[in-house]
Amino acid sequence: MKTPADILYRPRGRFRANHVGAHMSSEVGGFGVFRDQAPFLRYPDARRIDLRATLRDPFGETHVRRFEQRSAIEVYAIVDLSASMGFVGAVDRFAVACDICASLAFSATRIGDRFGLIAGGAGLRDDLFLPATRSRSGAMRAVEQLASIRPAGAQAGSLASAAERLGAGRKLVLLISDFRWASPSIESVFNSLVLHDVLPVAIVDSVEFDPPRWGLLELRDAETARRRLMVMRPALREKWIEAETKRREELIRMASGRARPPIFIEDRFDPLSLSSRLMAA
Repeated sequence: MKTPADILYRPRGRFRANHVGAHMSSEVGGFGVFRDQAPFLRYPDARRIDLRATLRDPFGETHVRRFEQRSAIEVYAIVDLSASMGFVGAVDRFAVACDICASLAFSATRIGDRFGLIAGGAGLRDDLFLPATRSRSGAMRAVEQLASIRPAGAQAGSLASAAERLGAGRKLVLLISDFRWASPSIESVFNSLVLHDVLPVAIVDSVEFDPPRWGLLELRDAETARRRLMVMRPALREKWIEAETKRREELIRMASGRARPPIFIEDRFDPLSLSSRLMAA
C-alpha cells in the first residue's frame, strides 16, 4: 500500500485527555501556553507563583500562573457500508471513502493521536472494528481490510448504534457516507453522536448531480436492485437537479445543531482541500 496523503485537522472545542499531544485541552498545568492566573490555595504549585500578580493584589493573596496543556485525542472514522456506497460512476465512491480513512489513520498516528474505525450497513461489522490505537501499522491494516470488501445491504441503520463503541469521553468523528438514507435514519445517527465532535463527509458523484439533457437512462437502485428506464429531457433534468440540491440542503439542515456542517467530496479526494475544511473548526 502506498503512503497515504497527509491531512490536517482541528477538533472543535477542548478535549480531556491523559496524554500530551498536538491539540488544545481542557487540562491546565505548569507547562504550555499561558492561560490565566488563579489563587495559590486553589492550585498550590509554588513553582508557578506570579510575583507581579501577587504584589498587585490588594488583599495580599498569592497567585499562580496556569498554562494550557496540549493533548492527544481519539479520532474515529465511521464508514457507511450500505450498497449505494458501492456505486461507480465518475469515480468509485467506496474507494474514495477508503482513501480518506487511510489518510486520516496515517495523519492521526503521525502526530500521536489514536485512530479508530467503525463500519456497518444493516449491521455493524465486528471484523472491521478497530478500537482507537496509536499503532500506525495496526491502523493501516484495518483500512486495508476495509478496502478489501464491497458495500452491500439495503440500509445503514446500524450506524445509529456506533456511538456505543466510541466509549467514554468526547471523540473527533468523521462520518463518511453518501447519506442516501431516509431522513429519520440520518437524524437518528446524528442524535446518537451528538456528544462528540462529528464531521459528516458526504461522497458525491458528479454523474448523479449532473445527468445528460437528453437520452435513455437505465437506473438501478443499488440497495433494492430494482431497475427503471427513464427518458431524460431538459425539464426532467431540472427537476432531478432540484431534487439533488434539496437533498443536500436537507442534510445541512439536519446536521445543524448536532454536528459540524457537512463536507462534500465530489468525485475525487483532494487532501489539501479536505485539510482546509477540516481545519475550519
